[in-house]
Amino acid sequence: MEREFMEYDVVIVGGGPAGLAAAIRLKQLAEEAGREVAVCILEKGSEIGAHILSGAVLEPRALNELIPDWKEKGAPLNAPVSDEKFMFLTESGGFGVPNALLPPPMQNHGNYIISLGNFCRWLGEQAEAAGVEIYPGFAAAEVLYTDDGAVAGVATGDMGVGRDGEQTANYQPGIELRAKYTFFGEGCRGSLGKQLMEKFGLRADAEPQTYGIGLKELWEIDPEQHRQGLVVHTAGWPLGTDTYGGSFLYHLEDNQVAVGFVVGLDYENPHLSPFHEFQRFKLHPKIRPYFEGGKRISYGARALNEGGLQSLPQLAFPGGVLIGCEAGTLNMPKIKGTHTAMKSGMLAAEAVFESLADADASNRLTGYQTAFNGSWVHDELHKARNVRPSFKWGLWGGTLYTGIDQVLLRGSAPWTFSHGHKDHETLKPADQCPEIDYPKPDGVITFDRLSSVYLSNTNHEENQPVHLVLKDPSVAVDYNLPKYDAPEQRYCPAGVYEIVRNDDGSNPVLLINAHNCVHCKTCDIKDPTQNINWVTPEGGGGPNYPNM
Repeated sequence: MEREFMEYDVVIVGGGPAGLAAAIRLKQLAEEAGREVAVCILEKGSEIGAHILSGAVLEPRALNELIPDWKEKGAPLNAPVSDEKFMFLTESGGFGVPNALLPPPMQNHGNYIISLGNFCRWLGEQAEAAGVEIYPGFAAAEVLYTDDGAVAGVATGDMGVGRDGEQTANYQPGIELRAKYTFFGEGCRGSLGKQLMEKFGLRADAEPQTYGIGLKELWEIDPEQHRQGLVVHTAGWPLGTDTYGGSFLYHLEDNQVAVGFVVGLDYENPHLSPFHEFQRFKLHPKIRPYFEGGKRISYGARALNEGGLQSLPQLAFPGGVLIGCEAGTLNMPKIKGTHTAMKSGMLAAEAVFESLADADASNRLTGYQTAFNGSWVHDELHKARNVRPSFKWGLWGGTLYTGIDQVLLRGSAPWTFSHGHKDHETLKPADQCPEIDYPKPDGVITFDRLSSVYLSNTNHEENQPVHLVLKDPSVAVDYNLPKYDAPEQRYCPAGVYEIVRNDDGSNPVLLINAHNCVHCKTCDIKDPTQNINWVTPEGGGGPNYPNM
């Protein structure tokens, strides 16, 4: 069966903030100029917002530029930040930092606590109203190229392929979506973005990206514990001072609280489990009271870029661009990336619109890179560039430096620190690190991974090829297990990887429970030998996050 094809001026891969903002901006420009621009968005989730997970506190700067009348149009920004706290936790206590002493990027006056998934659903409605075609449930699985090597669009994955790789009775070939320009906005560690960076050498002048794993739960809590608009951040316990990370509690409307925990994926101890650190955090005496008498209603996890300016690749290549978290535009000191992602998509849209009007324009959008470098996004990332790498000196050294850099120097230091590592290279051998005794879940405040995955509404068609591909199946048992005690059992927040043995403990085998995968990409990032390659499963598979 031959693949059908559709043609557009612009195809956008990913229905997140960057892709949706880009689509809306293209349609705005077309309307202003009285021209037609054909735009479509491919979204691998079952609907817009299904795979979106973030804290989230939204800085509305890009939204104000894109849709100035967003309030009148019903944008779901219902909980303006009313108060905030920052605490350093010890095992049994902690202390707060006065808001006046917080670095300006960490202050949230004028921002909004939101569900990013619901915000993207609303952006999707604005895009469709403007004439953008959105195709949810279709995963872009292949990049298409012209004869001279430029990107020519993407193809969706074949449907109805069995686990054995053979076509089933329900087989349908993928569809080609051909475009003059293709925007890649898959989010952090996009599978096609990885290929493009390698093919076009986009990381030649960039440092390696460094990442964190973010875990989140949504709770309905006792109204007496709820303060709509309250933002709480913590650092310290349960993590050691040599491991980067921290937490957030964001009080939404309707007695809901989003609680999350982030662990930098450059941690060294292979016994560490980010999921169990998150559960342990909720037991702290300053945190637990928020959840007593409450009910957990959702769970999810997602990797995030932490590298900032030093780790940005080149953004443009023949026939396409990288936008949003695909490129790594998150501002780490702010703990925010939605506004920067949206602006990057808007800048790309403006550059493409000019090129579409010029028959002699190059298929490499150098104007986008130039506009990005001159934008407030680049300025933000430049001011923030030294914060994350300063934590190579540990929690207290990094905190002290951040105060100097962000409060006294306002991000204008005449030096730039290097991250100096790749996250998959930082693990120490298991026998050189202390084991961690995590408390058993109580089913009230703390939970196990399988019951958590259940709340993510994750679902994959059982009879399909496993989308977690081992380059060498022997590595997990022959190398990872003896050297690192199989860290994939612990860094995965969904229980995908499991070492199983015979009753006598012999014959260890790595079992991959791919149906549990919440598409966080942690395994693709943290595996010590980069033996795990995350590829797109059938479209529509994965989590279905409500209100996350």
